[in-house]
Amino acid sequence: MNKLVTIYGGSGFVGRYIARRMAKEGWRVRVAVRNPNDALFVKPYGVVGQVEPVICNIRDDASVRSVMRGADAVVNCVGILNRAGKNTFDSVQAEGAGRIARIAAEERVTRLVHLSSIGADAASESEYQRTKAAGEAAVLAAFPSAVILRPSIIFGNEDGFFNRFAAMTRMGPVLPVVGADTQFQPVYVDDVAQAAVAGITGRADAGVYELGGPDVATFRGLMAQMLEVIQRRRLVLNIPFFLANIMGGALDLVQTLTAGLVKNGMITRDQVRNLRRDNVVTPGALGLADLGITPTALGAVLPEYLWRYRPSGQYAAIKNSAKNLKPRT
Repeated sequence: MNKLVTIYGGSGFVGRYIARRMAKEGWRVRVAVRNPNDALFVKPYGVVGQVEPVICNIRDDASVRSVMRGADAVVNCVGILNRAGKNTFDSVQAEGAGRIARIAAEERVTRLVHLSSIGADAASESEYQRTKAAGEAAVLAAFPSAVILRPSIIFGNEDGFFNRFAAMTRMGPVLPVVGADTQFQPVYVDDVAQAAVAGITGRADAGVYELGGPDVATFRGLMAQMLEVIQRRRLVLNIPFFLANIMGGALDLVQTLTAGLVKNGMITRDQVRNLRRDNVVTPGALGLADLGITPTALGAVLPEYLWRYRPSGQYAAIKNSAKNLKPRT
């Protein structure tokens, strides 16, 4: 019988790539999500019945255990960028991660891969990073042989980073950013998926791996590269941290006062705290090279999915080529 992996958050940005690769490896894949009907797109990743979305709430022991029974390996991809109702940073990224690891140990799961983030730090000013660190600690306490992956900003077709800012360029001549001089080391989503597969299949030793691509650039530099790809000229305007903090606080307050009916999808105070720190691989840390993975460059991927933000969209190349045509004499 084929081996089984349960992927918590398996329909998310990273999880779907892991699910697809595990299906290609011949494993049965159980995609644990809050709403299986929204995850039906994962079923064609394998043959009939090989990849199945199942309902799960990682805040509940019984729910986590029910979708884990019989699994040979477990992957936790669940994380949030902004709290919403009962899904707080602590309940999802700390308690939820610990719950999955504890139950994995009780169910005698062979391997566990946990997705964290570069910058996870118990002493961080950011609640996001503090709970990421707490989640890592809880995972290692319950499952010492776990493989923990800490990616920098992840890019790829469905990402929420380059797609978001590329869409913003349609709104006017100015592109506002917070932390223009903060450095990032973007990593391709499928490289992260390959790292997870190495952990699931036992090709990676237990430990913490920091995942970054070959390109290190400031926020402003990344926006300049994106603008070149989408063939638009915009002024990248840096919003000072003190002003961004005020904006984030006001938007957070609106979300709180409306009980989440109006969500802060722009910038939170916690995100401002995150943007104060560089998000790059620590020198000497284990990384993609230690997993036998060659990191993918931004330039090799961005044009594949950002072309739709060009002024002429899919016709940009044809239009540019037409400019070189010489009139008949």
